[in-house]
Order: sequence, then structure tokens, then C-alpha cells
Amino acid sequence: MPDTLIKPASAAQKLLPVVAILGCPNVGKSTLFNALTGTRAALVADLPGLTRDRHYGTARIGDRRVLLIDTGGLGDARDALARHVGEQALHALDEADLSLFVVDGRHGAGAADAELAALLRSRDTPCLVVVNKTEALDEDVACGEFHAYGLGQPLAIAAAHRRGLHELVEAITRRLPAPVETPDEDVTAPVAVAIVGRPNVGKSTLINRLTGEQRVVAHDQPGTTRDTIEVPFSHAGMRYTLLDTAGIRRRGRIAEVVEKFSVIKSLQAIAACNVAVVMLDAREGVTDQDLHLLGEVVDQGRALVLAVNKWDGLGSEQRGAVRTAIERRIRFADYAGRCYLSALHGSGLGELLTMIHTAWSSATRKFSTTELTRVVRAAVERTPPPMVRGRRIKLRYAHQGGSNPPRIIIHGTQAEKAPAHYRRYLEHALREVFDLIGTTVQVELRSGENPYKDRTNVLSPRQHRQRKRLIRHVKKR
Repeated sequence: MPDTLIKPASAAQKLLPVVAILGCPNVGKSTLFNALTGTRAALVADLPGLTRDRHYGTARIGDRRVLLIDTGGLGDARDALARHVGEQALHALDEADLSLFVVDGRHGAGAADAELAALLRSRDTPCLVVVNKTEALDEDVACGEFHAYGLGQPLAIAAAHRRGLHELVEAITRRLPAPVETPDEDVTAPVAVAIVGRPNVGKSTLINRLTGEQRVVAHDQPGTTRDTIEVPFSHAGMRYTLLDTAGIRRRGRIAEVVEKFSVIKSLQAIAACNVAVVMLDAREGVTDQDLHLLGEVVDQGRALVLAVNKWDGLGSEQRGAVRTAIERRIRFADYAGRCYLSALHGSGLGELLTMIHTAWSSATRKFSTTELTRVVRAAVERTPPPMVRGRRIKLRYAHQGGSNPPRIIIHGTQAEKAPAHYRRYLEHALREVFDLIGTTVQVELRSGENPYKDRTNVLSPRQHRQRKRLIRHVKKR
């Protein structure tokens, strides 16, 4: 996982200063974000309007760490989606201690840049004008026309080639507020919760409803979210990091290169999370793509919660049909916690949060060797393992080998020869006895080594004489 927004500190935790990156579309804001953070966290492509949400990351600026915000380009306010993207950028400006106004040195100053410069002059937030894409250009000429914005000396950089970043870091350091120390707090790592599903099932709407603000862009256009966005969230004393992911369509329908990278980052979020919330559209039922996503979560061993969205607009017969389809088609993930909700109206969110907490608690539960052995022996007594070549499989004791998901190691004789269906039987028995909801149980069977298998049996002289007498006796008979 990338750096989270809140980190434990040893003696005192300094509040991170916030630096927002603003500008028009396709000026290189995400490229600069990746260069300063030293990551590939933000999607980058030669496509205007790629970034839409606020993307947070930590960067080392001199000897200090700062919280960096990548924003979408401020574009045409008449377009509804562009207007939502612009609102996210303005939220970032409200949070910032310093703003980086990124402009394109190749195209020069434009009307949209001038409007944004006027907005930045009206704010009290300090601002740096960063002239990007100045490779193969005279820096003085490239920066000359941007002096008219009245925001101080422009800095020429080439973020894609990491040119001028040292001077930019020095300029940022001079304008950062003085460090502020807060009392040390006992904070644990937040639980990473990935919200995944097909496009337009309501993932971003759910996160906005949970956080109580327009934290990410939610629009009725499918594919609005293109990047994985981390959103800190707290509930009932638990700290979470909500991961808003791009919708995943069938592979045959993915045509754009950007969408392919969005899908890759969504799959990486599934692999990196602690709990995966797979959202279904109740109006469309359980589709093959939903089953594919569920299979991906099961294969990764993540704790799983099934959230059926848009439940409020269905009649009793439709609801019954959806429940029946879920019971019939999702038997392979019958351990998943299930809740029926409406992200738009907020119904069922309490049940969802309870399911997430239950799934995480089940996935990280600790078991003693005594209680595991007792459960395994009781399961074997009810249904003994099958014979293998005339020999009985014997299971003697069990212990825990890991968590998230729980990994139970069972030792015995010929244990590794137990068929797959018997392993599933043991898994179901463990989940049922310990009331594990929302997590799978990985059962590993091991056989003990024979300590004498590689030792040669050396006979004594007396044993040699007895062996010879036995051979003569057998030959006479």
C-alpha cells in the first residue's frame, strides 16, 4: 500500500503541511505529483481531463514530509462532469498551505490560465507558478509571459525528465509554514477497504455518503472514476482507508489504454486491501462480470462483503428474485457478509459498516492450538477422511499459521493426500464452529516426516545369525 494519510510517530507527530497542485487540463500535474512523491500512484497519459478526483500522497521536500494533492484540470464550467472536477480542485485549494500553479510552457499563457491566476490572487494561500514542459526551450522566454499573473517569479521545470525539481523543492521549502508538533497518539494502521464493482454501480456515491462530503466525483456517466483514490474514514473508534476504484468491465469491452491501466490499479487495490466490498446493482441482478470480480477477491484471499446497491427502488418480487439469484450463483463465496443498501439515500449503511468490521475481525482472529485441535478432531469423528490405497488418513493436531485470511495447518499421517472436497469440509467446519463471517479459511495439511526413512538398518552379529536360520527354515518348508 502507498503511504497512508495518518502515520504513527515515535515521540511527537508533526502535522504535515499540505501542498495542492492546480492547473488547467493536460499541463502535467499528475506527472509532477509522481515525480515529487517518487511513485506511480497517479495515472499519467497524454489525454486531457484524465485526473478527476483529489489524489493524496506524501512527498519528501527537503528535510520535511508534506501532504501532496493532485487535482483535476479546471475546465469548462458548463459541462457537469468538468464542474464536479473543478469543485474537487477548489476543495484541495481550501485545504492547502501552499499551491503549485502548473502551466504549459509550450502553449504559453491562455485565457483559462488567466482566470485561474485571478482566482489564486484572490486567496490568501501562497502560490508558486510552475512552468512545465520547458525541455528544449529557453527558460527565460518560456517563463516571460507568466510574470503578468502577479504571482511571483515563475519556475521552469520539465517534470517528465525531472529537470528543475531541485530548484522547485527549494522554493517550496522556503514557503512552507513552520512545523507544528502535536502530542503523541497511539494510532494503529487503518484497515484498507476496497470498494470494487462494475462501472456505474454506485461506488463513488457510497464513499461520499459514508464520509458525509463530496470527497470523490460521482456522476451518472459510467467510468467517471479512473484512478484508485484513498479516503481516510473513522467509525466507532476504528480507522479505515476507503479505496475508491475504477469500474471493471469485461475484457472484451475495454478499448482505451487509460481504462486498461484503471482496471490494473483496481485489481492492485483488491490485492492490497484488507476487506473488499464488492458492489452489485440490484436492478441488473448478478452478472457474469460480478462473478468474475468475486472470484478475483476469493483467489486473493481477501475478507469479503457483498453490497447490493439500489435496493430502495425494487418491489418485493424483484427483491426476492435478486436474493434467489445471489444464493444460487454465489455459492462459491457463501461465507461473504451480505447487506442490501441504497448509497444514494443512505439506507443500510450501518449494516454495511457492521459487516466490514465483522469481516475484518474474523479475518484477523487468533486461535489457540488446543481449540483448533479439538474442532478438527470433532470434525474427523463426524466424517472420517477417506482411505488412500487401503490406508487411513490420520489427522492428529492443528495450529494457526497466519491470519487475514486465517491459515490453519493440520498435521497427521498421509494428510497431504486428502482430497479437495475433504479440505473444504474442514474449512466449513472451522468457519461454522468459530462463527467466521466474511472471510475464507485456508486449510493446509501436512504429514510428519519419518525419522528413520533415510537411516540404514545395521544388523548385529546375532541378528545376522537369526536371519540366516529364518531363511533356512523358510526354504525347508
